[in-house]
Amino acid sequence: MSTAPAVGVFALQGDVREHVHVLEALGARTRPVRRAADLAGLDGIVLPGGESSVMDRLAGIMGLKAPLADAVRGGLPAYGTCAGMIMLAAGIENPAPGQGSLGVLDVTVRRNAFGTQVDSFEADLAVPAVSADPVHAVFIRAPAVVRVGAGVEVLAAVPASRAAGADDDGAPAADLPVAVRAGHVTATSFHPEVTGDWSFHREFLRGL
Repeated sequence: MSTAPAVGVFALQGDVREHVHVLEALGARTRPVRRAADLAGLDGIVLPGGESSVMDRLAGIMGLKAPLADAVRGGLPAYGTCAGMIMLAAGIENPAPGQGSLGVLDVTVRRNAFGTQVDSFEADLAVPAVSADPVHAVFIRAPAVVRVGAGVEVLAAVPASRAAGADDDGAPAADLPVAVRAGHVTATSFHPEVTGDWSFHREFLRGL
């Protein structure tokens, strides 16, 4: 890159500051995105963790939701973490009342798939497409992918036994994807911005 990429961070709600810190430490220029006009000239956008239903509602109120979806569909690279994954997804298995999404990533996600705040956990994930070393991941009220569409690459998964209610029916289940990518859109269930492991941010910036 001859010049530092301009990366927007969805800033209506969520852990905006943490992503800004990581992106700027890695050499990117950042811009808070609160309105459609803030999308102009961006090389990529990050959707942070937070409250996905609140993020969706505020994006609609501020007139940002449709322009942001159009921008990503038009080729703007996007990376969503935790609630950001839910925002990007085409479907939400258990939405809050009235909750929608941008619908730009062909997956269906389940909110709070691993339980509540007290069920938060950490894990080292093998993600060979992103890092030669294990990626340290923190899951906080995290979603999981329960349907993967055509053209979506699963980058990492965790045992389904981690899921809330996994033992309810005793039936075995496949691993749950927690990191996916489809072309210029990447999403993770976990929060790399809080661990010091910036592998996903580096990979995202590499593609800009």
